[in-house]
Amino acid sequence: MIITLILVLAGLLALGVLVWLAKGRSSGPVDPEHLAGLLQPVDVEAFRNLVDPAEEEFLRANLSPAAFRRIQRERLRAAIEYISCTARNAAILVRMGEAARGSSDLAVAAAGGELVDSAIRLRLYAFRSMVRLYAGILLPGAHLSAVGLAEGYEQLNGQVRLLGRLEYQTRASASL
Repeated sequence: MIITLILVLAGLLALGVLVWLAKGRSSGPVDPEHLAGLLQPVDVEAFRNLVDPAEEEFLRANLSPAAFRRIQRERLRAAIEYISCTARNAAILVRMGEAARGSSDLAVAAAGGELVDSAIRLRLYAFRSMVRLYAGILLPGAHLSAVGLAEGYEQLNGQVRLLGRLEYQTRASASL
């Protein structure tokens, strides 16, 4: 009985930590333009190359095992840096989406809600991908991929562009 209670409490604690990590640290309302300035560029194509299984197979076939392990660890460390940047951007986008959800324009509020949901999902996927890649550093022969993160990030970029267009239209119609 005590073991069950401990496991339930540990599970709830882990869930709380995941939610806290996914939402990021909010320090109150911030200007969306300021938040947009905090976003870091991510070279999605370079990231895809780092986690491409075909590229990994090419390196495995053309390098000695020791050289492959060394190069693969370097590639995975670089991919982890990209993922960290993506996770930070997703946290900023959560805050931008939360600000947009408070808009009086229903389309902007809906787009903000979608942005928040997608950014949280991407952030959770980023943390899961980082765990996989750290495992890949420890076990360079394991086939661990994070290719899906690039697609999620590109989808999130599309949602940000949509939100920006909607907010621009709302400001333009309010000034008329």
